Amino acid sequence: MKIIIDARFTRLDHHDGISRYGASLIAATAKIADVSMLVSDPRQLALLPDVPYTMINSPLSPAELFVAAKVNKLGADVVVCPMQTMGTLGRKYGLVLTLHDLIYYEHPAPPGFLPAPVRVLWRLYHKAFWPQRLLLNRADVVATISRTTEALIAKYRLTKRPVRIVGNAPQHGHTPRDPGAGADPTLLYMGSFMPYKNVDTMVRGMAELPGMTLHLLSRITPQRRAELEALVPPGAEVVFHNGVTDAEYEALLTRTTALISLSRAEGYGLPLVEAMSHGTPVIASDIPIFREVGQDAVTYVHPDSPSEFAEAVRRLEQAEVWKALSRRSVERAAEFSWDHSARQLVDLAEEAARISRR
Repeated sequence: MKIIIDARFTRLDHHDGISRYGASLIAATAKIADVSMLVSDPRQLALLPDVPYTMINSPLSPAELFVAAKVNKLGADVVVCPMQTMGTLGRKYGLVLTLHDLIYYEHPAPPGFLPAPVRVLWRLYHKAFWPQRLLLNRADVVATISRTTEALIAKYRLTKRPVRIVGNAPQHGHTPRDPGAGADPTLLYMGSFMPYKNVDTMVRGMAELPGMTLHLLSRITPQRRAELEALVPPGAEVVFHNGVTDAEYEALLTRTTALISLSRAEGYGLPLVEAMSHGTPVIASDIPIFREVGQDAVTYVHPDSPSEFAEAVRRLEQAEVWKALSRRSVERAAEFSWDHSARQLVDLAEEAARISRR
């Protein structure tokens, strides 16, 4: 069976969540199946595995409406797209479309990197569920990354197609930190600064954590940085990195006290699993997806309580508490792997191929 995976959502200079998901899935699936990929910009290849590829139009181009005519010529049995927006007019192959989460129905502000016309359509699209249903029902099988999103798809009756899990996973291959080596008095946040990410609460919580430094690792606009800097309590230490390399991120993870995510909504929360795979404890907001991912390895707090966040940090300053959570984090993270996700993908691709031939 020939599988084509759509890699046109890969970023050009650094991975975001969907970009890393697609690249990691391609690399793992290529080890067990006949896989090639679609790209729309040669710069994407620097962040993708070395597998055969075809260059076609951007997924944001008007030509996307007719992309199936180009893909038909490639002879794929199944095409897998890590989003739900791929054009399907006249397709002659099995199709898997992916819905990661429903965050933007509750928090409709679009990602800033999208072109202005696309941002307008984004807001309109997320005002009702019927456009989502139209998109998903064009697939043979719908993929999602968590049981939490699977349940929401069922709750809102978003598709009549089978829904299957193709999970996310951390990058393995590193040695977890030694729990006995202790930790620096630092906290890390890795993620965007969109309002629903709720970085404000952790910044305010630093008022109760003298001697602790909060490192905000991701790229940030000058306007958003100014807004957060205005919230930094007197005497608190908050460092804005405005982006770090993968190597810098890993080095920080192996020394910090904890990774923090107080988001009010998430599709998955990959930074949690990345941290746990290093043996780094996690403090996270008490929301269903984080409970699914972290189980008993994570410390959960109310997302709107700076004092509850600070109290959770202080508990981790107890050496035995920190060591126990570090060891449990490694155990939990070991349950996620891209090889397992690749097997899930091949299974649902075979299902999609059978359905498309009916």
